[in-house]
Amino acid sequence: MILLDGYALTLTDVVKVAREYEEAGLSDQGRKQIVDSRAIVDRILEDESPVYGISTGFGDFSQIFISKEKREKLQKNLILSHATGVGEHLPEDVVRTAMLLRANSLAKGYSGIKLSTVEMLLTLLNRRICPAIPAKGSVGASGDLAPLSHMVLVMLGEGQAYVNGKLMSGAEALAVSGLEPIALGGKEGLALINGTQIMTAVGCMVWQDAVNLMKTADVAAALCTEALKGTRTAFDPRISQVRAHIGQVATTDNMLRLTESSPIIASHVNCSKVQDAYSLRCVPQVHGASKDALRRVEETLTIEINAATDNPLIMPDTGEAISGGNFHGQPIALVMDYLKLALAELGNISERRTNRLLDAHLSELPPFLTAYPGEDSGLMITQYTAASLVSENKVLVHPASADSIPTSANQEDHVSMGTIAARQAREILENVRYILAIECLAAAQGIDFLAPLTPGAGTGAAHKTIRQAVPHLDEDRIPAPDIQNIYRLIADASLIKAVEAAIGPMKIY
Repeated sequence: MILLDGYALTLTDVVKVAREYEEAGLSDQGRKQIVDSRAIVDRILEDESPVYGISTGFGDFSQIFISKEKREKLQKNLILSHATGVGEHLPEDVVRTAMLLRANSLAKGYSGIKLSTVEMLLTLLNRRICPAIPAKGSVGASGDLAPLSHMVLVMLGEGQAYVNGKLMSGAEALAVSGLEPIALGGKEGLALINGTQIMTAVGCMVWQDAVNLMKTADVAAALCTEALKGTRTAFDPRISQVRAHIGQVATTDNMLRLTESSPIIASHVNCSKVQDAYSLRCVPQVHGASKDALRRVEETLTIEINAATDNPLIMPDTGEAISGGNFHGQPIALVMDYLKLALAELGNISERRTNRLLDAHLSELPPFLTAYPGEDSGLMITQYTAASLVSENKVLVHPASADSIPTSANQEDHVSMGTIAARQAREILENVRYILAIECLAAAQGIDFLAPLTPGAGTGAAHKTIRQAVPHLDEDRIPAPDIQNIYRLIADASLIKAVEAAIGPMKIY
């Protein structure tokens, strides 16, 4: 069980809970922090002085004082009125992450929520009751208000949830699990939805998948280098050492180990070619820069998953309720936009390598990698698909955080759009998986034409794994299933596992 105290959660823990169904609970410290914080809120509730979100309305209604007898209704109404999400539901791993992160933030002891409410949230998580949360509707400031409200609805017996993959009402989901709806006390509704947990949850899952994707990009580039009879000279460690970017050094090491002991490369060591095109020669510099961006994303996410993002914050040492802006998603928005660009660039350079493989004027391979040019089209149109996805990514990569639309009658007059940035990062990642699948398909076909020469240690393992899933293209057939099969090898990390079994762990940083 992962124990939460608001300070020690790691990204590895997050993945275990989100995707491996590890259970989560509160540590003794976390329980004490929640109880102590709630005691302060209970004292504030007895006072008649206005405190934002406890004895006042929300947003532009913050000037309206709420009497004691209406404060519980205020919190329920907050959840009901803010559940305005639209679109497809977020995937289960993202929802589970958001639930975990919200519980961890509350355990930090700055939100003034009741212990029983946090325990209810964790009970839903551990019993795999997955609130149905529409993906769209957050502007990423004042927290992910709309999507988090849909999460809380289920705790109240409202909304919808998935149980064992079946969508049902929130009331039914609680009933089949033997649970009763809860009633929110003062400040609790605000404590549950004032935070960045949706954008951060999406970001955590994209980060995890991007680690594998960046390794895959190196594998695809190495396969392509082999198929195009490229040189390893550009991967000389001394080149990277005199520039010394961490990602570049890591990529250089990967490329050397992937192509080590390659009979294909050994066959043309003394050829007349002086240097390769940038899409091969600059793999360490381009892929490495994307890895450096991913490292920055990891640093920000690690801080945010242990952050108190509520408003007002309940200060345990003084008992004050201080209004601020920790709910603002700008830190996540900026790194998600950065990650979008880093991922899109992997797709950009991959498509250029695929184009070289298919162009007989550049590749010294059969046109479009078919033995029967003219009669067959070979892999000609796979590059069209890659180009389409690259173009789509160029639209998606526009920074969401560059935009801001004021909300709540201009009380909330600058917002982050961080949740949009995170969702776009996830979409770009999906597109790049397909772009790399197409490159791997073409590169494996190119290597086949170089037989009896064989690729290196890592590229050989990759080629074998691809060929186990997709046979050589002897004559024209439907390419879409082949692309999909290699996509699966990428998405479930089978390709990387096979390569790392041959050469050891690949480097990201």
